[in-house]
Amino acid sequence: MRVLGIESSCDETAVAVFCTEKGLLAHQLHSQTQTHAPYGGVVPELASRDHVRILPGLVSAALAQSGLDRHEIDAVAYTAGPGLLGALMVGAGFAKGLALALAVPALAVHHMEGHLLAPLLETPAPRFPFLALLVSGGHTQLVEVRGLGEYQLIGESIDDAVGEAFDKSAKLMGLGYPGGAALSKLARKGNPDAIRFARPMTDRPGLDFSFSGLKTAVAVALSKGVAKEDVAASFERAVVETLVIKVRRALEQTSYKTLVVAGGVAANDALRAALVELLAECGGEVFFPRMEFCTDNAAMIAQAGALRLAAGQYDASSAFKCRARWSLTELRPVAID
Repeated sequence: MRVLGIESSCDETAVAVFCTEKGLLAHQLHSQTQTHAPYGGVVPELASRDHVRILPGLVSAALAQSGLDRHEIDAVAYTAGPGLLGALMVGAGFAKGLALALAVPALAVHHMEGHLLAPLLETPAPRFPFLALLVSGGHTQLVEVRGLGEYQLIGESIDDAVGEAFDKSAKLMGLGYPGGAALSKLARKGNPDAIRFARPMTDRPGLDFSFSGLKTAVAVALSKGVAKEDVAASFERAVVETLVIKVRRALEQTSYKTLVVAGGVAANDALRAALVELLAECGGEVFFPRMEFCTDNAAMIAQAGALRLAAGQYDASSAFKCRARWSLTELRPVAID
């Protein structure tokens, strides 16, 4: 089965082709960073308009890269949520129209399920069941994954997501947009022991997170004249150690030996190294997507769609419904071989 996937949930437009027999055949991505940078964040209306402009050409480029004619596509998968509603509707409308024109099924994919399953694109791939840490600009979640669609949320941020905390702190340092990667780069030049930031909510039981206070602590440190590189390094260490403490607790609670880490912050080198060390200590194994598939992409959407389509799930009508908010726990489990 050859599935064309479309991702348009925020400020990346992406198209990919995934084959259940041969794996990923093509992946094309257009970033809107330069469009939104002058505003210091994503402008939803501009994001939607850019998706409209870019999608047709990106689909053609992905098909050319895959070596397939559009009539050789067996299904179209698209991100239906969560995300910016207008941006989601652009991708969903395009996907539904394309599927109708090709007389093939379409499938709405949950954006975070795509991230959660992204490490399955790699070799070796994790096997169910496992613990997942989803860390992105919009989510910080610990999820017990028993199978495709069988998700139990066991911990999440009660305020800012970890990627949001990175970006807001970077903005306080004047690092521009998007700032998370720039902050991590600056942190390599600083002393992580310069400031002892709190490790939020680690002094009490439970698996929930809180990162908004760290952003405030960064602002206070900068106001006192602490060097930006030292603030960045100390902030990053506090975040990484907080995540590691919570993951350790979750592994002990679930007794799992396999950890999957996905989302944009999964590209952070310090976090990767710390979690590799933790799982080695626990006698387990950790899986990450390759760097280009940590951030939003269509390869994960095409793969997630293919897995559900193979199990017989697809959109029965030409209508579509996009959701700005959509919990992973609302998904239906499906049996896969």
